[in-house]
Amino acid sequence: MAPPLLLLLLASGAAACPLPCVCQNLSESLSTLCAHRGLLFVPPNVDRRTVELRLADNFIQALGPPDFRNMTGLVDLTLSRNAITRIGARAFGDLESLRSLHLDGNRLVELGTGSLRGPVNLQHLILSGNQLGRIAPGAFDDFLESLEDLDLSYNNLRQVPWAGIGAMPALHTLNLDHNLIDALPPGAFAQLGQLSRLDLTSNRLATLAPDPLFSRGRDAEASPAPLVLSFSGNPLHCNCELLWLRRLARPDDLETCASPPGLAGRYFWAVPEGEFSCEPPLIARHTQRLWVLEGQRATLRCRALGDPAPTMHWVGPDDRLVGNSSRARAFPNGTLEIGVTGAGDAGGYTCIATNPAGEATARVELRVLALPHGGNTSTEGGRPGPSDIAASARTAAEGEGTLESEPAVQVTEVTATSGLVSWGPGRPADPVWMFQIQYNSSEDETLIYRIVPASSHHFLLKHLVPGADYDLCLLALSLAAGPSDLTATRLLGCAHFSTLPASPLCHALQAHVLGGTLTVAVGGVLVAALLVFTVALLVRGRGAGNGRLPLKLSHVQSQTNGGPSPTPKAHPPRSPPPRPQRSCSLDLGDAGCYGYARRLGGAWARRSHSVHGGLLGAGCRGVGGSAERLEESVV
Repeated sequence: MAPPLLLLLLASGAAACPLPCVCQNLSESLSTLCAHRGLLFVPPNVDRRTVELRLADNFIQALGPPDFRNMTGLVDLTLSRNAITRIGARAFGDLESLRSLHLDGNRLVELGTGSLRGPVNLQHLILSGNQLGRIAPGAFDDFLESLEDLDLSYNNLRQVPWAGIGAMPALHTLNLDHNLIDALPPGAFAQLGQLSRLDLTSNRLATLAPDPLFSRGRDAEASPAPLVLSFSGNPLHCNCELLWLRRLARPDDLETCASPPGLAGRYFWAVPEGEFSCEPPLIARHTQRLWVLEGQRATLRCRALGDPAPTMHWVGPDDRLVGNSSRARAFPNGTLEIGVTGAGDAGGYTCIATNPAGEATARVELRVLALPHGGNTSTEGGRPGPSDIAASARTAAEGEGTLESEPAVQVTEVTATSGLVSWGPGRPADPVWMFQIQYNSSEDETLIYRIVPASSHHFLLKHLVPGADYDLCLLALSLAAGPSDLTATRLLGCAHFSTLPASPLCHALQAHVLGGTLTVAVGGVLVAALLVFTVALLVRGRGAGNGRLPLKLSHVQSQTNGGPSPTPKAHPPRSPPPRPQRSCSLDLGDAGCYGYARRLGGAWARRSHSVHGGLLGAGCRGVGGSAERLEESVV
C-alpha cells in the first residue's frame, strides 16, 4: 500500500503548481517561480499559500482583483519587465502581508487612488522604468507608516504626491532621478528624519529651496543618518538662492552651473561664494496714467527685471493688497485687470516687484470718467452718477428727454448696416472736450461707446445689425471744473432708429448687372473687330478690281490718200473720278459720320450704361457721405 499512496501524494502536489511554473517548498514557505515563461496573464491556479511569487519577464498586460485573491500570506511579489499598462482598483486588496512589490520595467502611465490599495505593511515599492506621468495624491495612503524604500526613477513625472511622501517617517531611500521635476515645494522633506539617500539626478531643477534635511551632509558625523544627496544633471541657476547649498561644502560632487552666463559650465562647488549673487528688481516699463469710462475694462501693466525673476504685487488706492476676485485679477507677469470699473476704483495704484535681492515700486494713476444718470441729465454742479443708457434712450425716444421742438440728435441715411448721426453746434458758452455716443440694439443689450472729437458734428455708425431697433444718446464731456471732479458730462439728446432689413438680392443684382455689362462690352468689341476686318477685306478687293484702267490713245492720226490731214481736236482735261463717300445710314444720332465699328461700340456702351444705371438706381441706392463726416472707429 505504501508505493501507491506515495504516488498519490506526488500527483496531488504536482497539480497544485501551475504547469509552466516551478514550485519550491523551502523552510515551510512555498515559492512559485514563473519568470521567463511567456505568460500573458497571472496563472489562475497559483497556490493561495504562496509566500514568494515571481512573474518577471513575461507579457502580462493587466492586473485585477481575481489575480491575487485570498493570497493573504504573500510576502514578495515580483512583476518586473512585463507589459502592464493597467492596475485595477484594489488589485492587491488581499495582500495584507506583502512586504516587497516590484513593478519596474512596465508600461504604467498613471496610478489612481485605488491602484495600490491593500498592502498595509508594504516596505519596498519599486516603480522605476515605467511611463508614469501622474500619481494620484492618495495612491500611497495605505502604507505611509511602513514604507522604507520608494523608487520612482526613469519616469515622466513633473509632480509627485509630495504630501504623501513627506508623511513617510520610516523612509530611508527615495529615488526621483531621471524625471521632469522642475520645482520642489519648500519643506517637502522636513519630516523625513530617517532618509539617508535622496537622488534628484537629471531633472529640470533650476534651484532648491532651503530644507533642514540638506544640512545633514556627508561631513555631519554627529548626525544619526547622514544624507547622501545627488542632484547633478540639473540646469542649476547659480545665484544667491543657492548660496545656502554652496555652504554645505561638498567638494567631491560633480554638479555644474547652467546659468547665469558668467558661471555656465563651472563646477558648483568650485564657484566662490561671492559669485553667487542676485540682481535687485528694476521696473522696466509700466502704465503711467490710464483714463477709462465708467463700466469699461481697465488694464494696468507693470514689467520688472531682476535675478531671480521678481514676484509682482499690486496695492490699491486704499493701501490694501489687490487680490483676485470677481472684478479684479492680478497676473504673475505684473498685469492688473479690473473687469468693470466704477467711481471707487479711481486713484493711485502701486506696483511692487520683489526678489531676494530687494524690491522696486512704481505708481500708476487710474482715472474713471463717470457717466451721467439717465434721470439727471442736466446736472452740472454735482458729481455725475452711474449711466443708464437703456432708460435714457427709451425716454428720449418717447419725447420725454428733450424740451426743444427739433431733436438735438438725428440719425439719417439709415441703411441695413450704417447710419449717419448728426447734431448741432450746441451752446458756445459751454466748452466741449469731446463728444461721446452711446448706443445699443434690440438684438444685443451690450452698451457700445464711441468717442468723437469736439470739432465734429457728424458721425457715421457702421457695422450695425440689419433689421434691429437702436437706442442712441449723445453726451458732451467737458474738463473738470474743480479738483474734486473727474469730468463734467452733459446729455445733448437721444434718438431711436431702426436699420433696414438685409437685402441679399441687391448684392446679387449688382453682381449680375456688372457681369452682364462686362459680357456685353467684350462681345461688342469682338463684333466690332470682326466687322472692321470684313470691311477692310471688301475695300481691298474693290480696289484690286478697279486697277485695270482703259488704254489711253494719244496722237492718233488717220491715213488719207494725199489729202490734207485733219486737225486733231484738243481733248478737255479729264477730272479725277469722284471719291466714293462713306455711308452714314447706320449713324445713331452722333454729330458727324463715323465708321461702323466706332458707331457700334458707342451704341453698346450707351446701352450698358443705361441698363446698369437703371437697375442700380431702382434697387440699390447707397448712402452718400459728406467729406466732413467722421466714419466710425473703435476707441
